[in-house]
Amino acid sequence: MTDYYEVLGVDRSASDDEIKKAYRKMSRKYHPDIAGPEFEDKFKEVNNAYDVLSDPKKRQMYDAGVDPNDPNAGGMHGGGFGGGFGDMGDIFSMFTGGGFGGTGGGPTPRTQPGRDALVSATIDLKTAVFGDTTHVKVNTFGLCQECGGTGCQNGTQPTQCPDCHGQGYAQRVVRTMLGQMMTTAPCERCEGHGTVIEKPCPSCLGHGRVRVTRNVGVAVPAGVANNTRLRLANQGEVGENGGVAGDLYVDIRIKPDDMFTRDDDDLHCWIKVPMSWAVLGHEVEIDTFDGRQTLDIPAGSQPDDTVTLKNLGVTHLDDKNERGDLVAHVVVEIPKKLSDDERELIERFGEMHDTDAQHVAVKSRPSSGAKKGFFSKLKDALR
Repeated sequence: MTDYYEVLGVDRSASDDEIKKAYRKMSRKYHPDIAGPEFEDKFKEVNNAYDVLSDPKKRQMYDAGVDPNDPNAGGMHGGGFGGGFGDMGDIFSMFTGGGFGGTGGGPTPRTQPGRDALVSATIDLKTAVFGDTTHVKVNTFGLCQECGGTGCQNGTQPTQCPDCHGQGYAQRVVRTMLGQMMTTAPCERCEGHGTVIEKPCPSCLGHGRVRVTRNVGVAVPAGVANNTRLRLANQGEVGENGGVAGDLYVDIRIKPDDMFTRDDDDLHCWIKVPMSWAVLGHEVEIDTFDGRQTLDIPAGSQPDDTVTLKNLGVTHLDDKNERGDLVAHVVVEIPKKLSDDERELIERFGEMHDTDAQHVAVKSRPSSGAKKGFFSKLKDALR
């Protein structure tokens, strides 16, 4: 019997939340659209494990040593041992598959819902600022166009199974420790559906769906953050025989920008200016996501100074009428090599301005014991 706890990587004492969390992790890891078609069997095994362990009755029966997904178990139902006649019926159902003379639950519908699909989309920072539509390729099951999802050749339809006469299950007598018992199991010929497709569609071979690659448009909202997961209803895998499609989940990845760095809804950039511009002040033009903008470098600007352009940052996700700011960090460029004339000018400036200057040791910033942030480290590196 398959160890479903080992499949999901959890202990036997795992809570429902732990099982759900492990399932999400494993299903993403082994999803055929992500890991590849060769992991389809492993993905099914993960789904089977979650189907049992997420259902209290199935889990109780599994812990008692019976696999509810085993067709030879006859679709058993778990139950306690402290109740009355109803609980005894559950115990007998573990041997008979349908309680006292049960029918096994009837045929299984051919139409089944499809599974969810997961893809990722990489966008640039400008798309995150304003929002836009991007496209992703989804390789999954789609509706068979030749048969319209029926699984049958044109002009034909499923017929009643001659072995089970449409019941979807077969009965047989077996010997047990309680004597001879009647058991039920899915009919092998129709696989429990109660009908057979005598002339299956040549394109889908009776499944009503085929593997397709679709180009799906994704509306990216303005202000979206990196690693956000978007949900597109009914854009995932089409189910067997035209069943309702699952959902498509799209993980958003934002590419690093060459000029701007994002901090929440603010944009940061670093502007190199000559020493004379910092001393005297200067107007510069910079490219932004809103076009060319004029930036006023104030006279006497220091290396740690910033100039803020209001409402030129990222659109607020919860308020499309508001945006963050664009913060320009001033980087003063000190010349490393000077001509004789330039050195003479600097020396004259020093004689006029720095005659009484003294070296005084000061703290660069208050000592708070806190770790430096990302931007602090980056500014230190630039200096």
